[in-house]
Amino acid sequence: MATHAPDGDYTFDNGSPDAVPQMRALESFLDPITMRRLARPVLRLGSRCWEVGAGGGSMARRIARAVGEDGDVLATDIDPTHLVAEGNLRVRRHDVRTEPPPGDAFDLIHARLVLLHLPDRRRVLRTLADAVAPDGWLVVEEFDCTAPVRVLTAPTDDAAKLFTQVMDTMMGVLQDHGADLGWAQDVHTEMATAGLADVDTITHSQSWVGGSSGTSLYETNSRQLEPDLLAAGLSSQQLHAFRRLVRDPGFAVMSYHFVSTRGRRPGR
Repeated sequence: MATHAPDGDYTFDNGSPDAVPQMRALESFLDPITMRRLARPVLRLGSRCWEVGAGGGSMARRIARAVGEDGDVLATDIDPTHLVAEGNLRVRRHDVRTEPPPGDAFDLIHARLVLLHLPDRRRVLRTLADAVAPDGWLVVEEFDCTAPVRVLTAPTDDAAKLFTQVMDTMMGVLQDHGADLGWAQDVHTEMATAGLADVDTITHSQSWVGGSSGTSLYETNSRQLEPDLLAAGLSSQQLHAFRRLVRDPGFAVMSYHFVSTRGRRPGR
């Protein structure tokens, strides 16, 4: 998923050399959680689905298998470089901020780690809600980055402090690029305001050990944001030490809080 910044640059660019490892880390952590949230009655055979900001396409492929040959899945992204159409899975370049929905009456619309980066996220959510078919579902999933990421174990106290310093700087960079770090807390209310029913929210967090796919997300993010992190006052030495730390098996940290909210468009 590529995200847009107010100045026209991209916070995370699908064309970056680190985009693929970033997407792989996210998929490893999030796909099983998301699939549990999409279980029946949300996702059914024959459903017509839209995967917004599809990124590497892992969820679009999973959904396409779940809906069967009679179902239809459209995967969109502003940069669909990593998406491949196959079978009942279609791919389209699409900007959810500026273009109307690519159709209407979707049985499922899923957007993961997309809206928190968009300045007009509330308007976009209402647009998505309006594109859901009667008795269809909107599922929006975001990281809640308002709580500091908690270090569980570290080789030294200084290493733990370095991790916190780099993460605090990273969150500041994301905010400077227009991200709302607490948006995940607002999605439930926004869905209810948009007229959706049966709205429910879960939050998931787990420990990540150094060298795992989870902590590799911190490393790839630090590489993608390196120019901004240096401009914000961090040194190259600090970033190299941070990357060594998140590979250290003696290091452990709690993941970001992942917040999954879903709501149903009432039937006619």
